[in-house]
Amino acid sequence: MTYHLATYGCQMNFSDSERIAAVLEKHLGFQPAPENKAAILIFNLCSVRQSAVNRVWGNFKKTRGKRQPLIIFTGCILPPDREKIRRKNCLVLNIKDLPHWPEIIRKTLKHKNIKTLKQGSKGTMKQLGNEATQYSNNQKSAIKDYLSIAPRHSSNFTAYVPIMTGCNNFCSYCAVPYTRGREYSRPPAEIINEVSALIKKGYKEIILLGQNVNSYHGRSSSFPSSLRRGGPINIGPGWCNFPSLLKLLDQIPGHFWLTFLTSHPKDLSPELINCFQTCEHLIPYLHLALQSGSNKILKSMNRHYTAEHFIDLIKKVRAANPNVCLSTDIIVGFPSETQKDFLSTAAIMKKIKFDMAYLAEYSPRPGTTAARLKDNISPAEKTNRKNTLNEILKTTALANNKKLLGQTLETLVVSQDKQNIFGRTKNFKNVKIITTSNKQQTINNKKLIGQFVNVKITAVTAWNLEGKLIK
Repeated sequence: MTYHLATYGCQMNFSDSERIAAVLEKHLGFQPAPENKAAILIFNLCSVRQSAVNRVWGNFKKTRGKRQPLIIFTGCILPPDREKIRRKNCLVLNIKDLPHWPEIIRKTLKHKNIKTLKQGSKGTMKQLGNEATQYSNNQKSAIKDYLSIAPRHSSNFTAYVPIMTGCNNFCSYCAVPYTRGREYSRPPAEIINEVSALIKKGYKEIILLGQNVNSYHGRSSSFPSSLRRGGPINIGPGWCNFPSLLKLLDQIPGHFWLTFLTSHPKDLSPELINCFQTCEHLIPYLHLALQSGSNKILKSMNRHYTAEHFIDLIKKVRAANPNVCLSTDIIVGFPSETQKDFLSTAAIMKKIKFDMAYLAEYSPRPGTTAARLKDNISPAEKTNRKNTLNEILKTTALANNKKLLGQTLETLVVSQDKQNIFGRTKNFKNVKIITTSNKQQTINNKKLIGQFVNVKITAVTAWNLEGKLIK
């Protein structure tokens, strides 16, 4: 039987999809197929913003209008959306119950043949979906079981490794605490062993994932783990925080990059900042979500820091490692955001000079605290503010990239076309590597994918670098 998996949202969802694919293929014998040919469609949802949900429903209607496959929804799903999905005769499965998916899917397929599923009982589909929830009575046990599943990685050189899931912050605009639950941190031994195994297989880039990796707090017992130059890595019994985990992972032998997503400013500790100076595998890149430069708006967002504190953190990061490249998230048009509030955000962007910023227009998400607030900024004004910030970003990003002209940067090659190869530099910037266009060079370029090379930067734009390969 064939399946198609559509993933929306953050890197955590993409990591979850790699585990879903592993379960479907290993335990059910399913094979991936294009959406228009698959017998089973799985939507791994993001419901952080209403706009993302609307996009999913648009794709769903298009799919349903053509044929009647079995459709499964999972991921970050709020209760109102869960009921809406079930009313459309679809199966809703919790990602925490992934070890039990094969049993539930088999029951569903047995109950109704795929060809006649469109006549199936909505009540029966709801009952089958509800059966999965019985496995989640012990939340921590369920999460541990699903995170321990070996993923089917979509790349053979870059790997996402979740170190925790859930969130305790309850930002007023965000649905994650309601969809993923409270924070759960994986044991450090499990993470270290997974990363060690990936490095031995030749993986070059390890991206640690969590809704807020800075609050990682894993329980450890005494054990020996991966070997390094100086012998075994030992962790004594007790608690391991995120900086300690980074230092332990940094001891794993091999030539690889280590980075992490995402971070909350309120938990960015001096110890973690120091890791940018002391950890040899940790790349000089930090994604730290500002969201707003207005203290009034930050308070309304329930972010637990001030604009001044954020600026101070960036100063400390750059003092630890001046080469760190910075990206951020910003929401424009949050309820009650005045022009003065917006200008405060613009001022901070000019001051910090981000390399990249992911700008979003606020959309109220039913079920969140902010949804109770009046969405009083017009769509046109939100777009105008977003465009203004984007112009600031283009200016600062271009200025930052110009400083790299003439420099030789270590680069991970990630893809190629007929003429050039493309990579990601150690400071997490995209680079096009110019090569000669002949058949032999194309063959040689393909061999470089997944390998580290040195690239001399010869041209830049705001968003990309260009360079030549240094032998």
